[in-house]
Amino acid sequence: MELGASSRVLGSNNLPCFTHNSTITRRRYQKSINPVIFYHHHHQQQFSNASVHLSKIFSRREPTYKKDIKMSRDDSGEFELSSLTALSPLDGRYWGKVKDLAPYMSEYGLIYFRVFVEIKWLLKLSQIPEVTEVPSFSEEAKSYLERLIDGFCMDDALEVKNIEKVTNHDVKAVEYFLKQKCQSQPEIAKVLEFFHFACTSEDINNLAHALMLKEAINKVMFPVMDKLIKALSEMAKDNAHIPMLSRTHGQPASPTTLGKELSVFAVRLSRERQEISRVAIMGKFAGAVGNYNAHLAAYPDVNWPQIAEEFVNSLGLSFNPYVTQIETHDYMAKLFYAFIRFNNILIDFDRDVWGYISLAYFKQTTKAGEIGSSTMPHKVNPIDFENSEGNLGKANEDLSFLSMKLPISRWQRDLTDSTVLRNMGGGLGHCLLAYKSALQGIGKLQVNEAHLSEDLNHAWEVLAEPIQTVMRRYGVPEPYEKLKELTRGKAVTKESIREFILGLGLPEEAKANLLKLTPHNYVGAAAELARNVDLAVNVA
Repeated sequence: MELGASSRVLGSNNLPCFTHNSTITRRRYQKSINPVIFYHHHHQQQFSNASVHLSKIFSRREPTYKKDIKMSRDDSGEFELSSLTALSPLDGRYWGKVKDLAPYMSEYGLIYFRVFVEIKWLLKLSQIPEVTEVPSFSEEAKSYLERLIDGFCMDDALEVKNIEKVTNHDVKAVEYFLKQKCQSQPEIAKVLEFFHFACTSEDINNLAHALMLKEAINKVMFPVMDKLIKALSEMAKDNAHIPMLSRTHGQPASPTTLGKELSVFAVRLSRERQEISRVAIMGKFAGAVGNYNAHLAAYPDVNWPQIAEEFVNSLGLSFNPYVTQIETHDYMAKLFYAFIRFNNILIDFDRDVWGYISLAYFKQTTKAGEIGSSTMPHKVNPIDFENSEGNLGKANEDLSFLSMKLPISRWQRDLTDSTVLRNMGGGLGHCLLAYKSALQGIGKLQVNEAHLSEDLNHAWEVLAEPIQTVMRRYGVPEPYEKLKELTRGKAVTKESIREFILGLGLPEEAKANLLKLTPHNYVGAAAELARNVDLAVNVA
């Protein structure tokens, strides 16, 4: 199931392939929006003078501030944005693993979806009979507008950013961009002022942000999450029959199977993935403070709330009728908390597998040339699961902040959400990186059946549970206490367990069944549960 409504309203051909070090892209950026950092000589000189002054002030209190480290002669030249200079590791070291999010969650994605919304709104206006100033468009005019969406490219986004340099307003820059693009089309040229008719910037932005989230989650996040759940399900079925010693409170406990323990995580993750898909991605389109003031001033006979609902729904979003200037972002909080719950389950899995590797229940396949430790050649570190856990923690921190901050806005609106919303890609990016790291780690795991079996051979005390339970059935007095006396703080062996069973006043059939039990076969319904994991995942 996809998040929100269907994604059919959006094509995929218009989203470019993002690369970091394209020479053409770098030159265009330097000539236009200039997103890279330049350390010019005169700025460095000013900084140097200031450093000298500050060093005098702090020299007696903090001697380490006295002298700056000279990195190289290159640090005074142009410092281009690259995988080595990016401030965020998502845009640097890990770019190759998260770049699929870039077409949706980047500045480019935001600009594209703004263009998308503005054009769709003009088309909607042309379908309202009462808005006679915007007559129905010919097929030629409609095709022209649709081509602006389908053909939107990096050059267009850069053009919008150049306009923004003058307007100092990002949404207005999109409006002006569309006006420029449509001056040559006779029908559209007559109604250019209706691109942004009765809209506040947030009417455009909230829908753009909603579409960014919906498309990124449906097309990038869900496929990886589903792949992760499937990998765990397959591993659970493959190992459904392999017995394993359980540990509760870190101590040996009733045996299970490896497959059943993996199936628990597959089902838990599938539930939360389903909860994410159930979150309604919402949008508003009600003007400056949510009351359709300007709409009704211009066309008092139009049912604008109905028009707004139709428009928002046509984009594949759910309509929020009660808003201020902004959509209230409550759905975002719900959505991000759902991701946090998914992530917490995966952290639990990462830590469990880390522990199983430590116990030698799993071996890890090695790759030629890889190094586990810089000083201990024998080591094969569980780095993928550690990387996953670390990035899940970072993702949860980012998503938790977004969830707590975004629903709060002073009176009818303040601008604190505007800058915060630009960080959604970071939270999802760390999620994506973590999911891929966990998948990579799962792909390296090899079950060490010999060690699992050896652990069980040394844990005959776990049969105290079934023995005392059968004793209860047949009315043997103080069963728990008798087993406690036999097992607690003592070495328990196959022979001592057998001797205890033979001395019990139980029916011969009950004794025979107990004598058949071993730590290897006392696994209950674990194997069956693991084999049926697909059914449980599908139900979830």
